[in-house]
Amino acid sequence: MRIAALASHGGTILQSVIDACESGELAAEVTLVVSNNSSSGAMERARAHGIATAHLSSRTHPDPDALDAAVEQALQNAEADWVLLCGYMKKLGPRTLERFRNRILNTHPALLPKYGGQGYYGSRVHAAVIAAGDTESGATVHLVDGEYDTGPILARVKVPVRSTDTAETLEERVKEAERKLIVATLEELVNRREAS
Repeated sequence: MRIAALASHGGTILQSVIDACESGELAAEVTLVVSNNSSSGAMERARAHGIATAHLSSRTHPDPDALDAAVEQALQNAEADWVLLCGYMKKLGPRTLERFRNRILNTHPALLPKYGGQGYYGSRVHAAVIAAGDTESGATVHLVDGEYDTGPILARVKVPVRSTDTAETLEERVKEAERKLIVATLEELVNRREAS
């Protein structure tokens, strides 16, 4: 299975997928990492593992349709079976969504549909969970549609919220669970593909 990833920041989720591929835990390979941030940690991680990278953003393609076409073409050229959003902070355009319909996964650090949508990312999610007094949080893997965090849910993992938690401590535990969840979800997709 060939995976192309889109990421905006550090790429810790991406790293867990790369590691699982390289160790043989996951019968797949990451063939491309696209980022809208040319200096993202995700790009550095990809380069360190010899994975092709592409910086595609409103700086490289000011016209949204041209950017969408460039992203679609890059993913096609990488022959991606699945597209994985790893903390990618931009909406995908209609061309890319159509070309890879039902083959784009996103991982989100909350139990969707709670704490999803525009503005809910990173430590903001965990701060909101704590402020609401929730006793559990977690992570969700879902298929991507045209809106933020609204596509069909494929898998979730729950993480207890402790009375002593800060946004930072909760984020660390959720990230750890999220990394395992995405690898397990991809593994299930590989197994399904082999079985069909």
